[in-house]
Amino acid sequence: MTDTHPVLELRNVNKSFGPIDVLHDISLKVKAGEVLCLLGDNGAGKSTLIKTLAGVHKPTTGEIWMDGGRVSFDRPKDAADRGIATVHQFGGTFPLMTIGRSFFVGVEPTKGWGPFKIFDRKKANAVAVKAVQSFGITRIDDGDRLIGGLSGGERQSLAIARAVHFGARVLILDEPTAALGVKQASHVLRIVLEAKKRGIAVIFITHQVTHAMAVGDHFAVLIRGALAANFMRGEKSREEITDLMAGGEALADLDAYMESHDGHAPDLVS
Repeated sequence: MTDTHPVLELRNVNKSFGPIDVLHDISLKVKAGEVLCLLGDNGAGKSTLIKTLAGVHKPTTGEIWMDGGRVSFDRPKDAADRGIATVHQFGGTFPLMTIGRSFFVGVEPTKGWGPFKIFDRKKANAVAVKAVQSFGITRIDDGDRLIGGLSGGERQSLAIARAVHFGARVLILDEPTAALGVKQASHVLRIVLEAKKRGIAVIFITHQVTHAMAVGDHFAVLIRGALAANFMRGEKSREEITDLMAGGEALADLDAYMESHDGHAPDLVS
C-alpha cells in the first residue's frame, strides 16, 4: 500500500428511493493492495452500497472518486470500464456451461475468418485453467468441466480469477464465503489475499467477522445505512466488532440476561 490517491473513494454519499433514505452520508476509501471489509447485518444497506459502487444506482447526493478524480457512472458498464468488478455470492457463473465458456462469456475468443469464425474452445480452456491455477486452485485442470460440477469455493475462485484476468482494479466481493464450508471458505480467503498481493483493491462484503479479520486491512460497519465505525486492522477486537454490528444491543441484552439469572449464561439447548 502506498500514500497515493485511493483507487476508489466515496465522499458523503447518500441514496434515497423516493421518501426512503437508504444510505446516509457514507465516506469510505480503499487503496491498491488493500482489503476493505464492509460489515453489517441483513438490512444494513450493504447491497445498495454495492450497487452504487457498481453503477447500478447513482448517488442521490455525494461523490464517487477514482485515482484522485471525480467519476460518474450512468450504468454498470461505466463502472466496469473503469476496472470495478463485482462478484456476487454464487460467483455469477452458469452451471450448464463449461469452465472455458463461462470464463469468456460475452468476450469469446474465436478462430477462423469472417462468417466462418467459431469459438476457440482450446484457447478458452487453456487460458481459464491457467488463470484459476495461478490463484492456487490446482484441482481445476480441465476447461471442459461443467460449472455445475464445481464446489461453491471453486465457483467463487473462477469468478474472481475471471475478474482479475479482465483487468479488475477494484474487486467487490459480495458475501463470497456465505454458505461455504470451512475448507471452501479458506480457499476463497486465500484468493482474496492473492488478489491483494497483486495490487488489487478489494471490497469484501460479509457479516462473518472471523472471515473479515482473516483478510482485512480496513474495516467499516454499516448499521441501517449509516457508517457506525471505520477503523484499521488491530484497532478493535472480534467481540467489539460483533457488538458494533449488533448496534451495541447484543452485549447489553446478554448483560441484562446474566444479571437476571445470577450470572449464569443462557441455556441454548431447548
